[in-house]
Amino acid sequence: MFGFEYPELFILVPFIIYCFYRCREKAKQRYFVHLNFFSIHQGNIDRRFWYKLLTALLLLTALASPVTVNPFDPKNRNGIAMVLTLDASGSMQARGFDSEDTMLTKFESVKAIVQNFVKTRLQDNIGVVLFGDFAFIATPLTYEKEALSQMIEYLSLGMAGENTAIGDGIHESLVALQSSEASSKVIILLTDGKHNSGSVSPKQAVDEARSRGVRIYTIGMGRETNYDGAMLEKIAKEGNGAFFNAKRSDDLKEVYEQIDTLERSHLRSRDYLYKDYWFMIPLALALLFFLLYSKSRLEGAQ
Repeated sequence: MFGFEYPELFILVPFIIYCFYRCREKAKQRYFVHLNFFSIHQGNIDRRFWYKLLTALLLLTALASPVTVNPFDPKNRNGIAMVLTLDASGSMQARGFDSEDTMLTKFESVKAIVQNFVKTRLQDNIGVVLFGDFAFIATPLTYEKEALSQMIEYLSLGMAGENTAIGDGIHESLVALQSSEASSKVIILLTDGKHNSGSVSPKQAVDEARSRGVRIYTIGMGRETNYDGAMLEKIAKEGNGAFFNAKRSDDLKEVYEQIDTLERSHLRSRDYLYKDYWFMIPLALALLFFLLYSKSRLEGAQ
């Protein structure tokens, strides 16, 4: 990832170009019988203009401080520990949820959207929990997003049963987060049904999450009459998160984008990232063009 520490400095570029153009060096008229004694030519002056302009622009580039950041460097993994808790009950096999392909099941649509989501969270440690009659850790926390995306592709309906154990889903997500040392931990729970199974109640699971400082986002998908929106909203409120509803796949994409934006505010600022600085390259080039300009001036004075 390439960028600049102070990109706002480039707003000066048009002013610099305009100033140098308006203040171009012009050859003075001389009246002398032996003009061959002088080596000032229009070509020299043109070169000086470009030497000066490039020197100024390169100095500005150096001041803007070009940097590169390697998001895959372990030192730069300053994100959060996140578990995607997905409903895999029988109701997720319903079709028509996807706006573009009505033949896809809800679960297939969710997998595709979740796969795109995890690929944007390069700094985060992400895992997946499935719940139905019971809950289990489908993929443990990992930084390897490509492997995680492939594992999500292999998930299928019926792996956890037909019912909806929301409490167990949250509890198992907390188990997945136990091994993480991240200061910020998040659960994103998605369901299209109502809690009707499992050995842990949603209240017990939320109390446990709150005691551990784990934030919970909840998403109700499909028709609002199919899931318990009041309960999901309460879970999110007590879990210091937010509740969302998504009637169609486009809505669900927007929900994950909103959560992505919200959770980026919890990351460390860019000042804590380990960066490689490259200002010496434009600075060295600026010095080179300044020397060429000086040489041209000396040649013109001879």
